[in-house]
Amino acid sequence: MQDISLKNGLITYYGNPAGYAEKEKAVVDKIFQNDELSQWLKARSLTPMWMDGVMERLIAGEQITGVDVAPLKNVRIWQLKPDTNVRMKFIGLNDMVKDFGGPERENYCVAYDGQLGTNDLEEIYTRFNMDHPPGFTGHSLSMSDVVELYDESSSEYHFCDHFGFKKIDFEPKQQSNDMNMVM
Repeated sequence: MQDISLKNGLITYYGNPAGYAEKEKAVVDKIFQNDELSQWLKARSLTPMWMDGVMERLIAGEQITGVDVAPLKNVRIWQLKPDTNVRMKFIGLNDMVKDFGGPERENYCVAYDGQLGTNDLEEIYTRFNMDHPPGFTGHSLSMSDVVELYDESSSEYHFCDHFGFKKIDFEPKQQSNDMNMVM
């Protein structure tokens, strides 16, 4: 048995599907991140992208080789603070806008911050309702919650609505400095 191999784009590490190669990059599960595999990839001029969940996706038969797979983003779950007006909780976006002017970040707190191995909002919804990840401190994902997908360069926010998600602006409000002082 070969220790590490690359066949038809699939990287195998001691018999385990560890990742896949595309052009000059290799998308490899973080659980295999070590010097031996890093040097093996470097020797083949492959730049590694270490990501969670790659092995599980390969084992599940997901067709990911030959496709430009978007890098996984981190996930932050925002839920309304316990002391927020109870009428704001578990309502759709239209009602939130009509009755309260829309979701405002200062009314929310972070119930989870981490990586889940997917950017798919429906998968994230299922995960936070069926199998809460470690570190999650909130209730099952529901209407009025906000899912943030982010990386080091940007964030996008999605309001959990009656059916599916709606993209929203959820950036903190800028405080203005009023320099017009009266003496």
